[in-house]
Amino acid sequence: QVQLVETGGGLVQAGDSLRLSCAASGRSVSSSGTAWFRQAPGKEREFVAGVNWPGGYTYYADSVKGRFIISRDNAKNTLYLQMNSLEPEDTAVYYCAAKVGGGYSRNQRDYNYWGQGTQVTVSS
Repeated sequence: QVQLVETGGGLVQAGDSLRLSCAASGRSVSSSGTAWFRQAPGKEREFVAGVNWPGGYTYYADSVKGRFIISRDNAKNTLYLQMNSLEPEDTAVYYCAAKVGGGYSRNQRDYNYWGQGTQVTVSS
C-alpha cells in the first residue's frame, strides 16, 4: 500500500507561484508512474502533469504547459508541482496519484493510489 499526502496549497493572487508537494509513505513510489490531477468546483477531475518511470519523462496538459513543472525526488519519495503564473482558472483541489508498474497515463482510471487533495485558490 502507498499513502500519499499533499501539502502546499493556499490562497494566492493571479500571477503568483506555489509549489505543491506529495509525500509518499508505506512503499516507495520510485518505480511508479506519478501525476497530478485537479478538480474545480462543478467539474470533473482532470489531468495536470505527469512523470513516468523509468526515464523521468514529463508531460503536461495544454492548459498548464509552460507554467507548471512536475518533478520528483526518489530519494525523498516525494513528488512536486511548481506552479507559476497562476490564473483564476487554476483554482481547484489538486491531487497527486501513483500507478503501479511505471509508465505514464493521462487517464485517472490507471492510477491506483491517491492523496486526499490540497486546495489551491487563485484570486483575480
